[in-house]
Amino acid sequence: MKCVNYIDGVWLPSETERFRDVINPATGEVLGQVAQSSEEDVNRAVAAAVKAQKEWCLVPAPKRAETLFAIGALLREKKEELAQTLTKEMGKVISEARGEVQEGIDMAFYMAGEGRRLFGETTPAELPNKFAMSVRAPLGVAGLITPWNFPIAIATWKIFPAIVAGNAVVWKPATETPFMAQKLVEILSEAGLPAGVVNLVCGSGEVVGEAMLAHPDIDVISFTGSTEVGRNVAAKGGQQLKRVSLEMGGKNAIIVMDDADLELAVDGIVWGGYGTSGQRCTATSRVIVHRAVQEKLESLLLERIKTLTLGDGLDETVDVGPVINRSALNKIHGYVKIGKEEGARLLCGGEIAADGKLAQGNFYQPTLFTDVAPTMRIAQEEIFGPVISIIPVGSLEEAIEVNNGVIYGLSSAIFTRDVNQVFAAMRDLDTGIVYINAGTTGAEIHLPFGGTKGTGNGHRDSGVAALDVFTEWKSIYVDYSGTLQRAQIDNN
Repeated sequence: MKCVNYIDGVWLPSETERFRDVINPATGEVLGQVAQSSEEDVNRAVAAAVKAQKEWCLVPAPKRAETLFAIGALLREKKEELAQTLTKEMGKVISEARGEVQEGIDMAFYMAGEGRRLFGETTPAELPNKFAMSVRAPLGVAGLITPWNFPIAIATWKIFPAIVAGNAVVWKPATETPFMAQKLVEILSEAGLPAGVVNLVCGSGEVVGEAMLAHPDIDVISFTGSTEVGRNVAAKGGQQLKRVSLEMGGKNAIIVMDDADLELAVDGIVWGGYGTSGQRCTATSRVIVHRAVQEKLESLLLERIKTLTLGDGLDETVDVGPVINRSALNKIHGYVKIGKEEGARLLCGGEIAADGKLAQGNFYQPTLFTDVAPTMRIAQEEIFGPVISIIPVGSLEEAIEVNNGVIYGLSSAIFTRDVNQVFAAMRDLDTGIVYINAGTTGAEIHLPFGGTKGTGNGHRDSGVAALDVFTEWKSIYVDYSGTLQRAQIDNN
């Protein structure tokens, strides 16, 4: 099976004729191959998008929305097929894969609703016989660069608001998960999306991504990935005055206060830290715990971690799947070594899991460190794996200071029964997402998704805020006075 490009409604091989293997991270099986495209492939896709957008933007937004409703219905119909593909390609357990596909379904129906709510504003004009209003206008061509850890959810967060607003799309999916992209594009076509409105170009960030950044006819870039790559996207996009939306890394923390429901906190920590094998930008990487309950919390966590089963995510009994590839496995293990060298105390895990069938894939044992200092590298840097660091503190004020003392600002959480502490945390935690008595994951598609500091640049995926990424505000003045009125000059 080969994944090629989809340009102007046609599946086309890259002009390079080069391919790369796509590997199941749980089994090592080669699932197929994905095209490694060139700058010329990007140019063809952009030309198709420019042409298609001129007609697509003239389709009334409620009619564009009807296509999204059809897409949502097809996603729902094919949910299990998509989830199975997702697990084989990316590795997350099948229940999580189903949940991710559901996000895409939800986003289709939500953004379809926005087709009748692309509201502007009317406002009183300051001069007589004059009318004033603002409307949303599409930007043109959106270049979308999406990651492998949520290959369909994040793609729909970007594609659906872009097209309902009247833009066309050039999409570069992650090389590790091209078959999810292929299946989504097939659904878009089956639902009746006109040729050229969404174009798929597979390949590396170094070639395809860079070509998209440099192309003068791509008006906006929406990127999800690492902070390091995001800085490059921002710099190069800024040179061309492109709009750039960035959703990047996280070093998310759960605060556990001395009055917390510890069993509930353990539920949130284990799910947040080891779900998706820690490969979420919102994954729980730090647990900031009040010293009064540190020992009890550690005991409860160790009991729970012992019950987790590693394996192929297609097995319904498995709790933790593989990490994406050998490079990720080695990076995670390198951070565990750093944690030991820094003096953190390892409570469990800390090894590549290589027993029996696990040796065929990329499995890492769920890992828990304690007595971690806030300044240690394992408490500061994004590991992107199943590694949690426990940091003891003595007060809410100290906990918030530790939470805020990293370069990222995506998600944070607090477990407490004290309403005063809840409201102080809501005010003082400096992340774009805050959870109360829940873990750091579980964002809903109708709220803005994104963060502060090294996590983002002020834009948001999801919710109505996503439309701001893909539209321009246009102010319109209608003067029916029959005379030239000169605004403030004639209004003093």
